[in-house]
Amino acid sequence: MRRFDVIRAGIVSHEIVAEKMKELQKNRIENKIQDTLILVEHPEVVTIGPRAKNEGLKVPDNYDSTPIDRGGGLTWHGSGQLVAYPIFHWNLEDESNVSKIINLLEEWVINSLRPLGIEAHRDERMQGVWHSGKKISSIGLQFLKWVSRHGFTINYNTPYGRVEGLAGCGLKIGTTTSLNALGKEGLTRNILESMLICMAPFSIDRQIGEIYNIEGKNTWPI
Repeated sequence: MRRFDVIRAGIVSHEIVAEKMKELQKNRIENKIQDTLILVEHPEVVTIGPRAKNEGLKVPDNYDSTPIDRGGGLTWHGSGQLVAYPIFHWNLEDESNVSKIINLLEEWVINSLRPLGIEAHRDERMQGVWHSGKKISSIGLQFLKWVSRHGFTINYNTPYGRVEGLAGCGLKIGTTTSLNALGKEGLTRNILESMLICMAPFSIDRQIGEIYNIEGKNTWPI
């Protein structure tokens, strides 16, 4: 089973992590590193993907925003949201196309929430993970030579009204929310990070290598 390293980064700006992802993607393509997962939380920002630009979606004036190069539309980031960025080379069995890779990530989130008493599911309205008819996890990737950048979110305790105040591509305002808003209280970033790490072998056919805890530090381990 392929191994992957984990960087538990704590709270870091989206701008800094976006640049780090580009570096790691290049190093993964050149086999200088093995598969690597960044787990992080961002200060509030809305990322604007190409689909949002094409459909003319606007970010409200009371949100900071930044353009990105992954697929998808508007994605909120902020406190109470775990973001997972897999810098993975997707060339294992059942990883032959983007749709299958997205399904693997969805299943990873679903499997990680189930032991916490949360039955999450897919929904035909949009890729991602849903609970009680609301979207609580978004997924968007960018590939270069089948090595991915960007990743997925889990909204566990976001400030009410912030993620709900955005209209995603094809979704009405209020469709995306957090688990806490749906009555699933007590979740933390550490709990969710630990569950993703635990469920990786059963979900994405990869096991853990090194785990680096760098929260509050100014240097990256790789």
